[in-house]
Amino acid sequence: MKYIVNRILPLLCVGLLALFISGCAIFGDPNEIDDTKGWQADRIYQEGEQKMLDKDYDKAILYFQKLESRFPHGKYAAQAQLEIAYAQYKKQDPISCVASAERFIKLHPNHPNVDYAYYLKGLASFNERGFIEKYTGQEISDRDPKTLKLSFAAFKELTERYPKSRYYKDATQRMVYLVNALSQYELHVARYYMKRQAYVAALNRAKYVLEYYPNSVSVEEALVISISAYDYMDLQDLKEDTLRILKTNYPQNPMVNGKVSEDEKIWWKFWESLY
Repeated sequence: MKYIVNRILPLLCVGLLALFISGCAIFGDPNEIDDTKGWQADRIYQEGEQKMLDKDYDKAILYFQKLESRFPHGKYAAQAQLEIAYAQYKKQDPISCVASAERFIKLHPNHPNVDYAYYLKGLASFNERGFIEKYTGQEISDRDPKTLKLSFAAFKELTERYPKSRYYKDATQRMVYLVNALSQYELHVARYYMKRQAYVAALNRAKYVLEYYPNSVSVEEALVISISAYDYMDLQDLKEDTLRILKTNYPQNPMVNGKVSEDEKIWWKFWESLY
């Protein structure tokens, strides 16, 4: 019996300690002093703004959350929600930033600054891509384009809903970049399929670029991959039609100016070597 007690007692102590720690995490330290007790909304907002200037984003978020909680119908409440989203963006927390921006849009669809919420939503996803590339060295064409599409959708909604927004120009420029990045991703996959002789799959990727990203920088290579895929599949009519399109729009391309012979079956490899 004594042996059992000696074995169980330490486990009980560990369990009680875990409960105590989790309880503190959920309910907070009861002895912690609330430095905002008795403050009015304007003072809490000013302190939050100062923490933003100090780049203490966690503390700023805490102030703005308290402001919204205590004065939910005051003039600072909506602005506090936007400030929270911006602070989350600055601390590189894109998931929370997008969630806060979407919450603001839902609660205040007619707010004069709602365009900024759409802009933040697009910016958070856009910079998530940049953050991953910076710290992993991963090329944009190697990654799942999900975040890029989310960013593009947010910027697109902003430009369509608010063409006079102060963020319209920047959002438009970012959309151009995103279109090029997304088209490059499709070509990256197309080249992968070409290497594995999956010509139909490669052709589908190239066609996707031509159909959905017709103004991107990837159109020329998409045409070349299409020609190569048709050539490998011995679809001469489609190959010649696509070659004429390439010649009309890109007369300096090596494939149509005599620098690549007609009987070469390595066009896509030749084209890839140019980059």
